[in-house]
Amino acid sequence: MNEITCECGHVNPEGTVLCESCGKPVEKNQHIDGNDQKELLNMRYDGSARRSKTYNRTIIDKIWNFFSSVKVGVWLIFLTVIASAVGTILPQEMYIPQNVDPSTHYRDQYGMFGQIYYQLGFHDLFSSWWYMLLIAMIGISIIIASIDRFFPLYKTLKRQKPKRHELFMKKQRIFGETVRDDIDTELFKQNLKKRRYKVTEENGHLLAEKNRFARWGPYVNHIGLIVFLLGALLRFVPALYVDDFIWVREGETALINGTDGQFYIKNEAFTLETYDKDNPEDARFKEALENQEGAIPKTFRTDAVIYERTNQGVTGAEPELKELKEGAATMNNPLKFDDYALYQASYQLDEFKEMSFKIHDKDDDETNYGEFTVDLTAPASEYKVGDYRVEIANYFPDYEMENGEPVSASKYPRNPAFVFHVYPPGEAEPETSFLGIGANIDAGGDNQYKLGLTAFDVRDVTGLTVKKDHTLWLIALGGAIFMIGVIQGMYWNHRRIWLQPREDGVWVSGHTNKNWYALRMEIDKAIDGTNIESPKDQYEMKS
Repeated sequence: MNEITCECGHVNPEGTVLCESCGKPVEKNQHIDGNDQKELLNMRYDGSARRSKTYNRTIIDKIWNFFSSVKVGVWLIFLTVIASAVGTILPQEMYIPQNVDPSTHYRDQYGMFGQIYYQLGFHDLFSSWWYMLLIAMIGISIIIASIDRFFPLYKTLKRQKPKRHELFMKKQRIFGETVRDDIDTELFKQNLKKRRYKVTEENGHLLAEKNRFARWGPYVNHIGLIVFLLGALLRFVPALYVDDFIWVREGETALINGTDGQFYIKNEAFTLETYDKDNPEDARFKEALENQEGAIPKTFRTDAVIYERTNQGVTGAEPELKELKEGAATMNNPLKFDDYALYQASYQLDEFKEMSFKIHDKDDDETNYGEFTVDLTAPASEYKVGDYRVEIANYFPDYEMENGEPVSASKYPRNPAFVFHVYPPGEAEPETSFLGIGANIDAGGDNQYKLGLTAFDVRDVTGLTVKKDHTLWLIALGGAIFMIGVIQGMYWNHRRIWLQPREDGVWVSGHTNKNWYALRMEIDKAIDGTNIESPKDQYEMKS
């Protein structure tokens, strides 16, 4: 590393713009010469040597310089904002119905655009590797840009001295000369201390400084952003964040998704309450209710029991469950257990549970050769009915027609339909029938027997969102740190005032990172009664 030795004797690292000790400009870096009295000093980062402005030799230097660039950081943020906007054009996969296939849902709901949207992976954009890479690159850019600027600036401000080079004084934006011999510098120093300046003195040279902490506001912002981004990235670690969904039927015990097989839930009962305009409690909504068609849900609740598996980790073993908690999940009050919370999110009323059929003569509905019941959640492949044998050749839980062919829109029994093979006594060839709600079709047209629906049983289904979040405190902490940095940099500013004694009077100069008018007002108040002339704003004079 090359070093730069100033005329004051201080050795500065390569890339220094202003000497760390006396503040003299390094001519080749400041792009001025000693006779140029027009250009003001570039006081950004106090002229400290930044790595990104000094080294560009190795691949590490090039990577460092790339991520330390503010332009690169702005572009990364811009691309992330655009990508985030694209992710909001259509609902993300987590917000579409849980019982549909995403590959067909986007095509069916949004046409060709939806199909392209799905094929490009935008349906799960916020979990995609390239979106995570953008977030990570923003974090890397913030960290490198902060390190590249913070440590050199901290080092320079820590080493600054009251005695500064005369070129440093004359090229400050606020500068003034006073030629007289009755100047009261002691009063000037006392006035500055009254205004909460920290004053240091060296052979008659003064440095008054206050609010240096305001310079660190942007870096506190960066720390807050890094903590915030870290919290957001940790949401993709299943041990720290879960956002899942389950459907549980009344009376059913089901594994709670996202709990790694540890917890189960039993739906004891689902209750739906609707608004009633004749109910005195709902009378205030009477006018609105009269303008609505159908029942309007008021609240819905799932009474449930939470179980914990005690033999977790035993491969192939039936789960052994121990009751952990009993409670209810309502619209705004989740059922909490361990680190999880179950939120009441949706419901399905009157889903088919079982259907019972009888075998009778095709031309006589009164005959009955036997009955059988199909469990629609887990139907058997074959049923023995007296001397008859019935096979389920095909089962459509949520039957609909597509391109002239029967298909199932979902795996849930909302509109069940069957293709049955009925084997009469002593017959090797079956009779085929198609049977569904409102449909009973003789597939061959010459069947002797017919299947008839005799009874059915329904049950309600509750939809619960499963939540676990160990990152929320980290995201909140990042936001709080960010706001501290905003306040720190917005409501305070770093101010410095130098006084240099001359043979025929004094020079006074000042610098602040913002609010130059307030600095001039403070200097004017500090020189009151000292016979020091008010310094001028050289930027205004130049313009």
